[in-house]
Amino acid sequence: MDKFEELKLKAKEEAEKITSLKIIGDVKAKFIGKNGEITALLRGMKDVPAEMRAAFGKQVNDLKEKVSAIFEKKESELKAAETEMKFQKEAVDITLPGKLPEIGSLHPLNIVKNKIIDAFTGMGFEIFEGPEIDTDYYCFQALNIPKDHPARDMQDTFYINDNVLLRPHTSPGQVRTMENKKPPIKILSPGRVYRADDDASHSPMFHQIEGLVVDKGVSLCDLKGLLDEFVKVIFDKDTKTRFRPSYFPFTEPSVEVDVSCCKCGGKGCSLCKNTGWIEILGAGVVNKKVLEMSGIDSDVYSGLAFGLGIERITMIKYGISDIRTLFENNVSFLKQFNRR
Repeated sequence: MDKFEELKLKAKEEAEKITSLKIIGDVKAKFIGKNGEITALLRGMKDVPAEMRAAFGKQVNDLKEKVSAIFEKKESELKAAETEMKFQKEAVDITLPGKLPEIGSLHPLNIVKNKIIDAFTGMGFEIFEGPEIDTDYYCFQALNIPKDHPARDMQDTFYINDNVLLRPHTSPGQVRTMENKKPPIKILSPGRVYRADDDASHSPMFHQIEGLVVDKGVSLCDLKGLLDEFVKVIFDKDTKTRFRPSYFPFTEPSVEVDVSCCKCGGKGCSLCKNTGWIEILGAGVVNKKVLEMSGIDSDVYSGLAFGLGIERITMIKYGISDIRTLFENNVSFLKQFNRR
């Protein structure tokens, strides 16, 4: 019995010294493990008189339960202390001012695209978005661009095969609309386009918005009034437009459209190369061949078409000198366009 009491006190002392859950198992095994001191008492039962073995075995088991209880209590205390320490480390001082989540900003291309769409939808335009992978017919033939036209050069266009390509402009959307809708037509076709070009002012992937109006008696004068209103929304109310003769296979007559410089107001500066004017888009009266190929009677109806690059408008509007900046995902750059 003295041995039993000695082992119980020894277990209690050992348990009190334990400071980590990592070692409690090893200390516990010294007493009640396979080779523990209390387990060894059971192996000595052969030396106990037969009439005392039952009582001896019961006393050993009672001791084993008491020692187990000592270590279980210590383990619970250590777990509670560890949990409390963890809570203290993770505690949040609710008296401190909170951290506001950062509000993202729209990408400058989306800001400008939305303004362009708002400007034209405010004038009654509908939105049409066509496929980015299209056929040769819709990208070229239906726009009066035959097989031998320079725009078909492999160096300018990403061909998948002889008949399928990444669209180099959003004009196919105009053709698809004319094929499936009777005039009057007034649509805006935004989207990504692809050309084999890459430098400070060109990107192999960029964004265009093209517009189409088809109705009776539509003329170049209507186009001038339409674009005059548009540039005032995008830039400012004092912005002016001018037309210069140009050539596009799908319009006749065709024009390049310039706006008075938004930086110097037309006086001349580095942005406009001291001319006072900046080119922003191409436009014209829809070629009669394009109308006829789309099933529209060119003797009854006429049309207007225009197309502009969103990147170009964005670079002019915000003074961005390199188009590649728009695709670098530089957070410091994008924060300048916070939508708040």
